[in-house]
This record gives sequence, C-alpha cells and structure tokens, in this order.
Amino acid sequence: MSVEYEDVPSAVFSQPPIGTVGLTEAEARERYGEVDVYKSSFRPLKHTVSGRDERAFMKLVVDPRTDRVVGCHMMGPDAGEIIQGLAIALKCNATKAQFDATIGIHPSAAEEFVTMRTKS
Repeated sequence: MSVEYEDVPSAVFSQPPIGTVGLTEAEARERYGEVDVYKSSFRPLKHTVSGRDERAFMKLVVDPRTDRVVGCHMMGPDAGEIIQGLAIALKCNATKAQFDATIGIHPSAAEEFVTMRTKS
C-alpha cells in the first residue's frame, strides 16, 4: 500500500491550538469554483461554567456539486484531537449530509462540526 499525502491533518499546539485537514477555502475555490462554507464561533459550555471567555472557531468547506466535505478547520481547545477524527471522514469522502446525520457528543466542542447548518 502506498502512502497518500492528500488530506493529511496538521495541528499547531499554540494558544489557542489550531487544527486543519483538507483544502482551505481559497484552495477549494481554485479547484472547484463555487464552494459552500459553514462557520461556527462559540463559547464551549465548559467555559460558561468556569467563567472563562475562551471561544472556538470552526469551519467546514464543502463542494456543493457532490456535497463532499473537502476541508475542516478549527481554532480552539482540543483542535488537534478533534481534527484527527475528522481526517478519517475526509479520507472516506464524507458528505455534509453525513456530517448532519451524525449525532454529536453533548456537550462537546466536536459536536459543532455535525450541527453547522448555516452557510456563510
């Protein structure tokens, strides 16, 4: 079996952490033309309880012709861990509809990736 270098996840363990897999929005527009972009900026529930003001930002980039998710990006707590799981979904050519049909673990930051409904 040969190694495939497309959709390799990466993380920057900074403060806040950053995780990414797949195409950026700009790369997706270059490759597919029109793309759908879903974004979420929120304050994780655990920070609501603790009183911290830390927020997380997430983005999904989708090819609207196939509904395939072609990029996942996150900035916030546990970004590297969460993106690793999403890399599997991208390798399996998961669609936005499949993301939407997945029940997320509540309350978790990762569930935002399966509850994004509004395109930006």
